[in-house]
Amino acid sequence: MSDGVVTALQYYGAGSGLIAALIVSLNLGTRPTGWGFVIFVTSSLSLIAWGFLGEDSEGIGWQNVGLLAINVVGVYRYLFTKPKNADKSEPE
Repeated sequence: MSDGVVTALQYYGAGSGLIAALIVSLNLGTRPTGWGFVIFVTSSLSLIAWGFLGEDSEGIGWQNVGLLAINVVGVYRYLFTKPKNADKSEPE
């Protein structure tokens, strides 16, 4: 794979991870947080690819395998399950 593609994977993973962290940290509600986790998933996939395709970056690849599993749980929890307070009249 070309160095340019591997570099793009690295920087996309880093940038999208920062954006996702900002979205989750703002605590804007269930749906925005869920979409933050979707962005985290794309970040993890990018960094897994970079980690295993780049030189001397396998540790980041393995770390993001674990983070991918955590992020998939976040997507499921925030986008595919009913919130616990859905029956209450209070907004999220």
